[in-house]
Amino acid sequence: MPFRPPTVVRHSWQPGHAPARVVIPLGLIVAVCVVDILAPPHIHLGPLLVAAPALTVAFAGARLTAAVGALAVVGQVLIGVMRGVLTTANIHAQIAALVFVSALLVVFCLVRDRRERELYRVKSVAEAAQHVLLQPLPRRSGPLRIACLYLPAEAEAEMGGDLYAAARTVEGSTRLLIGDVRGKGLKAISHAALLMGAFRAAAHRQATLPRLAVHLDGAVRWDTVQWRADAGPDVTESFATAILLDIPDHEPAVHLISCGHPPPLLLRRNRVITLETEARHLPVGLGELAGSGEYEVQTFAFEAGDVLLLYTDGVIEARDRDGAFFPLAERAAAWNGDSPDELVRQLREDLLAHVHGHLGDDAAVVAVHRDAS
Repeated sequence: MPFRPPTVVRHSWQPGHAPARVVIPLGLIVAVCVVDILAPPHIHLGPLLVAAPALTVAFAGARLTAAVGALAVVGQVLIGVMRGVLTTANIHAQIAALVFVSALLVVFCLVRDRRERELYRVKSVAEAAQHVLLQPLPRRSGPLRIACLYLPAEAEAEMGGDLYAAARTVEGSTRLLIGDVRGKGLKAISHAALLMGAFRAAAHRQATLPRLAVHLDGAVRWDTVQWRADAGPDVTESFATAILLDIPDHEPAVHLISCGHPPPLLLRRNRVITLETEARHLPVGLGELAGSGEYEVQTFAFEAGDVLLLYTDGVIEARDRDGAFFPLAERAAAWNGDSPDELVRQLREDLLAHVHGHLGDDAAVVAVHRDAS
């Protein structure tokens, strides 16, 4: 699935924001003025006019809030004129209080809108940088059709270190990498770029998956160690969970090495098979803690018509409002069709519906379909 540009969302500081909603505070001003003028002399509803600018600030910017506040003040003056109390101290106090509260609301709007503009710019730049770094995978590689998806978290502007990459080997196979770097922000981006760069530089020529895994682990560890003197104690915590896969063109199988990453799902004729590996290696960058540094390859059947679903923990750890995790395997069993693009689209819709449009962590997905020979 190709990347989409950052979504354009209208904010309170952008022109044309929710013009229909202004009917509510305007209607409130009219209603309060009419009722107050027609009410008995001992009933005063004028103070309720402050609710008009208070409602406006919830969906509009400073200019519209100031305009509604000014109309509320005019309404308060009109009440004083119609009831013949404009010269009294009470109406003067009400007008002054209304002007003061409206001014405070306008100041609040200015501060809030400035913050929204800064956050919007930061998030737009972050998404653009992620799209440059995380290039879309090829739609076809040998007998494989591939679709990918990256969903940034909605909760913050900092992007995470979710990553994926693909490469063709000289032996006639497709190699894939999916991973999740620890942390967020520039540090995570730097480590993700390093890992993908090391993969793209070596995946096409390394003879075996274990050698490629050793290469990636060494690249992350070397990048960590060379700055150890200046980086402080936290530098030893630089690592990434990852899965390396090799899918031969002419063999109905997938070979993989899992380094602390969630297991892939195999979709076969409305059945979902979790590809749990017997050997579970430490995350990339922590290989020296294992001692031997050897990686064991696990092989699974990957036949024509099968779909392989790779994902990061942002998918399975996504929670709904009740705190329930997204049931990926259960939802995958209900999906129809074998097109990887369609499966990714259905997953995106289901995931966003589950979290009501607000992801707490970045999520990446890769779907791989093997065509008939």
